[in-house]
Amino acid sequence: MGSKKLQVVLPVLFAIVMIVGMLIGFQLKEKTMSPQFFNPSSRSSLQELTELIKNRYVDKVSADSINGLVANELLKHLDPHSVFIPSSDLSAANEDIMGNFQGIGIEFRQMNDTVNVMSIMPGGPAEKVGLITGDQLIYVNDTVSIAGKKLDGSAIRKLFRGPADSKVKVKFLRAGKLQEVTITRGNIPVSSVDAAYMIAPKVGFIRLNKFAERTYEEFMTELEKLQALKMESLILDLRGNTGGLMKEAVDMADEFLEDNKLIVYTEGENTPRTEFTAKRPGLFEKGKLVVLIDESSASASEILAGALQDWDRATIMGRRSFGKGLVQQQFQLSDGSAVRLTVARYFTPLGRNIQKSYADGIDKYNDEVVGRFHQTDSIAKKDSLARTLKKYKTPAGKIVFGGGGITPDTTVLFDSSLYTRAVLQVLMTSTLNDFAYYDFVTNRKQYTAFKDAADFKVNFKVTELQWNRFVAFAAKEGLNFNAIDARSKDFILNRIKSLIARQVWRTNGYFVVANDADILVGKAVKLVQ
Repeated sequence: MGSKKLQVVLPVLFAIVMIVGMLIGFQLKEKTMSPQFFNPSSRSSLQELTELIKNRYVDKVSADSINGLVANELLKHLDPHSVFIPSSDLSAANEDIMGNFQGIGIEFRQMNDTVNVMSIMPGGPAEKVGLITGDQLIYVNDTVSIAGKKLDGSAIRKLFRGPADSKVKVKFLRAGKLQEVTITRGNIPVSSVDAAYMIAPKVGFIRLNKFAERTYEEFMTELEKLQALKMESLILDLRGNTGGLMKEAVDMADEFLEDNKLIVYTEGENTPRTEFTAKRPGLFEKGKLVVLIDESSASASEILAGALQDWDRATIMGRRSFGKGLVQQQFQLSDGSAVRLTVARYFTPLGRNIQKSYADGIDKYNDEVVGRFHQTDSIAKKDSLARTLKKYKTPAGKIVFGGGGITPDTTVLFDSSLYTRAVLQVLMTSTLNDFAYYDFVTNRKQYTAFKDAADFKVNFKVTELQWNRFVAFAAKEGLNFNAIDARSKDFILNRIKSLIARQVWRTNGYFVVANDADILVGKAVKLVQ
């Protein structure tokens, strides 16, 4: 019975993780957002219908609701990635891809009806006034109480976000004492680089979470740091990276490929063919390169992986990528809303369009990826691809496929046996994150005494006493870990250690520790050594 439940829960869990953010993947340029693109004087029957509903319908219906319903119903019949964005959501929708927002620079979480500061952005507004991880926020601007009540996360964010140079007063508890600070909001960068470090002698590791406006710049900064540390081989991790701006992927590919090599080209019914080629000497045109992908690597991630695969520049490892070969541009509408409309398909240097089919509708389009988590389905799909998809040959004679995503050169299938009932239970709750947070706050001096994340990885071990504390903590959440198999326990211990490292050294610290237990990363390191 338990195994059947596992088969149901496991794909759902990973599908949710994968699908979030999959609609991102477009070219965001000023010329595409001009409000002058449309002629406001022309009226269609569709416009007349919406006006009629707004003015004569029996019940009140907001204009945004009508416009959003009509627009999304129309767009979903075109393709899965054309989307309508209401004016109220536009700013938030653009923040992630712009790579910054305006606020105070904290990560928070509401636990036991109290807003806890989970981490502080180094050098950000909150750190400058002395806020630290573990502070409990009580009042905002004297009158707004945010303690002792259940609040929506977006409502809390709105209190702290605001124009740069504006001020917000915050009262907080630290060690039981109420304190007060006034924070001057600023521009808060959202980094595209989760981790960048030397994972082995002469081997660098960089993990990217998106392709935003500053991704190439951030990548270059980290690449130069690693080269200064005598890096000769690089592992580039694009797993979970659902894409973003095509230009950033093109600029990154240029650093790996020789001049004049085609990186990608785009073409559509109303968009002439446009080619993007390598234009300058790259920082890493030589040296072993491995790119890691999975079923949630999409859009710009596939552009980069596809170009490097077509030119035999990198070994692609992992699982087949999502399969998004469509390009969106954002157009501003007259009422302040916007539409991200698919305007072209992109093609890899060999002419591959890796867009998977959406002929059966959007739901099946998104659900298709769930089957890839089952080993037998993964093997069957790979064999099916090899039989049915168009084949292409790289300059070195390697066979690659078009359609259905980027198929890795070396496939490492999803190991469902690792995700036992116990592991799934804890991953589907916040228990691990909450325990690591409380443990860090309680033992801050012990953890901050380590020189860096690498020192912590080697010299810190989660003790049996800590494990027992975790078991007791989880029991309060209704989770029972008194009887657990050794492999599941090792997985959870590594995750606890990784999350503690994240509290001190942010995402870079997390991956320095977590990668030790990552089978795919381990195989990539062996390949380049």
